[in-house]
Amino acid sequence: MSHSITLRPLPIFTFIAIGLLAACAGNSARDKPVAPVVAPLPKPPIAALKPYEIKSPNGMRIDNYYWLRDDTRSNPDMLAYLKAENDYYALMSAHSKPLEDKLYGEIVGRIKQDDSSVPARHRHFFYYTRYLEGSQYPLYARKKDNLAAPEQIVLDGSELAKGHDFFQIASWQISPNEHLLAYADDTTGRRQYTVHFKDLDSGKILPDEIKNTPASMAWADDNKTVFYVENDPITLLTVRVKKHVLGSSSSSDKVVYEERDPSYYMGVGRSGDEKFVMIDEHSTLSAEVRFLPAIQPSGKFRVLLPREHDHEYGADHIGNHWIVRSNWNAKNFRLMQLNDADVGSKQRWREIVPGSDKVLIENFALFKNYLAIGERSDGLQRILIKPWKDGKESFVKSDEAAYSATLGNNREQDSDLLRYDYTSLTTPNTVYDIDMQSGQRTQLKRDVVLGDFDANNYVTERVWAPARDGIKVPVSLVYRRGFKKDGTAPLYQHGYGSYGISSDPRFSAAQLSLLDRGFIVAIAHVRGGEELGRQWYEDGKLLHKKNTFTDFIDVSEYLVAQGYAAKDKVFAVGGSAGGLLMGAIANMAPQDYRGIVAHVPFVDVVTTMLDESIPLTTNEFDEWGNPKQTTFYDYMLSYSPYDNVARQAYPPLLVTTGLWDSQVQYYEPSKWVAKLRAMKTDQNPLLFKVNMEAGHGGKSGRFERYRETAQEYAFVLDQLQVAQ
Repeated sequence: MSHSITLRPLPIFTFIAIGLLAACAGNSARDKPVAPVVAPLPKPPIAALKPYEIKSPNGMRIDNYYWLRDDTRSNPDMLAYLKAENDYYALMSAHSKPLEDKLYGEIVGRIKQDDSSVPARHRHFFYYTRYLEGSQYPLYARKKDNLAAPEQIVLDGSELAKGHDFFQIASWQISPNEHLLAYADDTTGRRQYTVHFKDLDSGKILPDEIKNTPASMAWADDNKTVFYVENDPITLLTVRVKKHVLGSSSSSDKVVYEERDPSYYMGVGRSGDEKFVMIDEHSTLSAEVRFLPAIQPSGKFRVLLPREHDHEYGADHIGNHWIVRSNWNAKNFRLMQLNDADVGSKQRWREIVPGSDKVLIENFALFKNYLAIGERSDGLQRILIKPWKDGKESFVKSDEAAYSATLGNNREQDSDLLRYDYTSLTTPNTVYDIDMQSGQRTQLKRDVVLGDFDANNYVTERVWAPARDGIKVPVSLVYRRGFKKDGTAPLYQHGYGSYGISSDPRFSAAQLSLLDRGFIVAIAHVRGGEELGRQWYEDGKLLHKKNTFTDFIDVSEYLVAQGYAAKDKVFAVGGSAGGLLMGAIANMAPQDYRGIVAHVPFVDVVTTMLDESIPLTTNEFDEWGNPKQTTFYDYMLSYSPYDNVARQAYPPLLVTTGLWDSQVQYYEPSKWVAKLRAMKTDQNPLLFKVNMEAGHGGKSGRFERYRETAQEYAFVLDQLQVAQ
């Protein structure tokens, strides 16, 4: 039996065939069969229309669903609507719950439950995390001097999480004398952290508490002063650096630096050689670094180099000089060196690694005898090892076509061992130490994937898809060995493409549940990321933003044309700014997709960027543009998913959000879904799932987040009527 809602398996309906048994028992010919009665589908929630004027210097727009915004998150009408959406989701997905449970069992069944990280040395201790069987949160532990020493539990994540629907430890810092701990936790998912202190000798939590921070902090050498960043409670911008002295009230903490430009983010930390406390400030287009000797907590911070428009830089210290990563006359960055006596001016900077049009320098690690550089070329991350003195530079090698090799946890500068992480779409994350003198590599750990996983059963590939303007877009692919390019396979295509953040080919054990069901998984490295260098990013931002969307669509169409996927089995997924991408392609090319998943999507671009009271808005002007300016207003309005919802057919959609999201406010996807329900002309499912206890990153806990993955995969497989 068919129904106008496409791609739905039969269990969604209830059939009542009255008199059917009697007919089968031999009723006379005059007895007419009774038609089966089909229970109607649940009706989706319909949000009330309450016109609201959105004013700007460039005109006025009417927003019928603006009322769904409530910054207190307590409005009963708004909460009732979100509850109705969750209830509707539960009803519409009930038939696929057995499949969801099966997927969840598969995914969790691949996890080694009593797992631990590779211990990393810092000063006199080796630090690591480990999980107990069945635990959602890790133990944070250390051993003194060697790994045979007794274990000391620094923090018990499971114990601290008790009584909280959401819990996350974002960062933790050990005091220089190694007796005290500062750690930052979040119990709402809003990424507003509280710093706590613990005496590691007694095991007692100290009464000191610092609220409203982004979890960025650093100890001074006196073992009682902690520098930290404070957020604005409304915009969540990082506005001040303060210092707290243990034993005092945080209300009396002294401000040591206040940032007046709302386009800057701030962080505080220690230099690699531990000599300095550093304040790192950066906007999309410029940066500034301040530093203070860690032995002088009452001193004043100095500026390494005053900020300049279009000059981004970052720095670390070793010996008696600074190493600076800078894009001064180098679009893809270069590395410079300056002596301690030459801070304040770049005229005495000396180039040690030149810039290149083909290689993007992303980061670096400093050692007494070596410089390790994390760089990106041909869309791949790799590591270059360069001796300070005479010697031949070399790359850490890989035998795979698409992979990611990144600098790992390297806290000790007086070492010839470099720790790095390696992964690909077929290789689980692997931690290596490489002796930079001999080149000998030691595998310390490869993530265990339980079950029948064998990396040889999967193949990764890199292809280049032509965009409509002739640019070639790199695409990372993975599929199960034996796959045939005959145009019959379902495709699951990921994308992001904003902020210069690259979508690297990394292993996902959860993804095996799709690959083993015949899917090919693709990552479209669209413009707006930095996979091919800084220009790749600039070609997908501001007035070039639409390249991100058309690149993704062109990749989908290319993979279908080349036989990698069936035209009617293409699915797309993206989150946050990648959710903007999903909203855009849903408007621009709905016919190309069998289904779209948009996690915490940024879809109301113009309204959000007009409102500087919304958290983080002012930091985004260099990314999207300022809609108070006509050129940017018109361009943003031309692609904003919420503003471009049309009376047309849309593919099946799964949309998620978190009530406490501080990055993409819950009301953006809520309004988008409400408008789609009112305007779309199809009967395809539109499901909206609201996590009422979490924020941008979804649920906390090692296993809980995989429940959401299972729901996502169940939605996708449901559209193909896959029952198992």
